[in-house]
Amino acid sequence: MTKRALISVSNKDGILEFAKELVALGYEVLSTGGTKKLLQDNNVAVTAVDEVTKFPEILDGRVKTLNPMIHGGLLGKFDEPSHVAQMQEHGIEPIEIVCVNLYPFVETISKPNVSWDDAIENIDIGGPTMLRSAAKNHDYVTVIVDSNDYAQVLEELKADGKTTIETRRRLAAKVFRHTAAYDSYISNHLTEAIGEEFPENLTLTYELKQSLRYGENPHQKAAFYQKRLGSDFSIAYAQQLHGKELSYNNIQDANAALQIVKEFDMPAAVAVKHMNPCGVGTGSSIEEAFNKAYEADPTSIFGGIIALNEEVDQATAEKLSGIFLEIIIAPSFTNQALEILTLKKNIRLMTIDFSQAKQDKFNVVSVEGGLLVQEPDRFGFKEADIKVVTDREPTEAEWDAMKLGWAVVKHVKSNAIVVTDSQMTLGVGAGQMNRVGAAKIAFEQAGDKAKGAALASDAFFPMSDTVEAAAAAGITAIIQPGGSIKDQDSIDMANKHGIAMVFTGVRHFKH
Repeated sequence: MTKRALISVSNKDGILEFAKELVALGYEVLSTGGTKKLLQDNNVAVTAVDEVTKFPEILDGRVKTLNPMIHGGLLGKFDEPSHVAQMQEHGIEPIEIVCVNLYPFVETISKPNVSWDDAIENIDIGGPTMLRSAAKNHDYVTVIVDSNDYAQVLEELKADGKTTIETRRRLAAKVFRHTAAYDSYISNHLTEAIGEEFPENLTLTYELKQSLRYGENPHQKAAFYQKRLGSDFSIAYAQQLHGKELSYNNIQDANAALQIVKEFDMPAAVAVKHMNPCGVGTGSSIEEAFNKAYEADPTSIFGGIIALNEEVDQATAEKLSGIFLEIIIAPSFTNQALEILTLKKNIRLMTIDFSQAKQDKFNVVSVEGGLLVQEPDRFGFKEADIKVVTDREPTEAEWDAMKLGWAVVKHVKSNAIVVTDSQMTLGVGAGQMNRVGAAKIAFEQAGDKAKGAALASDAFFPMSDTVEAAAAAGITAIIQPGGSIKDQDSIDMANKHGIAMVFTGVRHFKH
């Protein structure tokens, strides 16, 4: 019986060498289209698929391999008498090796302004069908979808004349993962194109970016996956220039820092610990912004993650190098800055393109047995329906402070209170079970700097006690959503102490 291999690939990497080795091992190679031409042009013996099917390619190549002469050879059990008899009756020969990869659908839809027709034409039908047939019949057929597997298959064929069942099962599982991912890209693209937001079935595909040493704690296994067509403004797509591998907690904290720093158009620096900001600073330069972020909480910044929205220069790098930091993320680093910072062996230096930020349409959070899917909270000060609800209007400096506080508080775990001046955070109260408790933490951190500062709250005040505590701390302006049945009590308390208070009409819970 002639040993046969079917090869039809869009990714030609390594395929010529692989095919030559198969021919040398006595395989007849079947092929189609561009793969067949490549092999012929390089003097590799090849048989056209239509010579096997006795039927020409039709419909502009849409139908080539969808034929019993091919799929009978892929799905027949080579040692099942009834299968063998039927294959002999119809002149079907077994195909022992299948090497196929698929039309570049993902690459096609990644192009700007791709048309519906272009996307549809790049949906592969015959390829997935051959792969799935071969993978189902992996007891007999070796199926390869990844060029990284060519070497092992050849090694086993040379050693034993066949691949092991363990290898065939591993490759079959990879094929079904591959075709499942391929179908999910298609379904998700078409679903989004027709405007369906929450379909009856949601299939998400992520690709392994790196295996992690451990998860949140050393006893937990973990890995980092990235979304191939996901947000390019993300830690998944950042470039690491220096330092050791990221950890699970590094990735979580870096993501939190990026989400905050993207709120600012002016030079800004964000320091994060345990996914909460411990210091946010702005200024006329990135050095000034970092100085403010450091000043906000020089204790908690130790071992933190820093995100900056402008290039790190020499002066800023000198300041950064004087602190123990886990990660520094920025659009770029000057050569002088890199010389300074790379003297620290373990610090991770990462760059991300702030100018071409594409953001995911939805956020996905896992819960036991399910997923929660929602739009990201992109609601900012410009979108808010701002209403001054007190007798006193805020001053210009208070407006600036409230805008800064409102940009930060939505990234702080609820219940959240942030105290700011016009350039930096002064106190952050995060993740408390009651709002006045969060406020007390923020006031304690701010200390005397709270006098004349602004307070931002992620949600309304259920009673006037937080306003009363703010007045005692010296707060002169408050920004909050409003919407409590006791709003008037808070307004009255603010008026009593001469505090300017504005409502935004939108809350920013973050769990």
